[in-house]
Amino acid sequence: MNNIDLMNYWIESSDRDYESMKKNFETKQYTWALFIGHLTIEKLLKALYAKVNSDSPYPPKIHNLVILAERCKIELDDKKTTILMTCNSFNISARYEDYKNEFYIRCTEEYTSEQIKNIEEVRTWLKEMLI
Repeated sequence: MNNIDLMNYWIESSDRDYESMKKNFETKQYTWALFIGHLTIEKLLKALYAKVNSDSPYPPKIHNLVILAERCKIELDDKKTTILMTCNSFNISARYEDYKNEFYIRCTEEYTSEQIKNIEEVRTWLKEMLI
């Protein structure tokens, strides 16, 4: 795939995950909503990576959003860094058994709603860079 095809692949996959995140929130599956929210942002960063690295568009096989943003040559302000670091915790907390119960307790409707707003803010910001 060339970088444009790869970029489009990641965007389309992210859009599907975004819809899944919203459905999980509606059905009160808060931990999964946030886990998928992380994937939504990760895939947009991988799309941006493909865009800015046209000679070598395949993104690294990592899940750390801050590192992905750095490799996309994005300058992050403190707020965006905090949001991405928080989203990183959703990937780990939803995946590993020793963190799941603590994460489940933390993921109230209010907390999840607030985090989804942050995810949507970052999603909009990244999509603007992909135009």
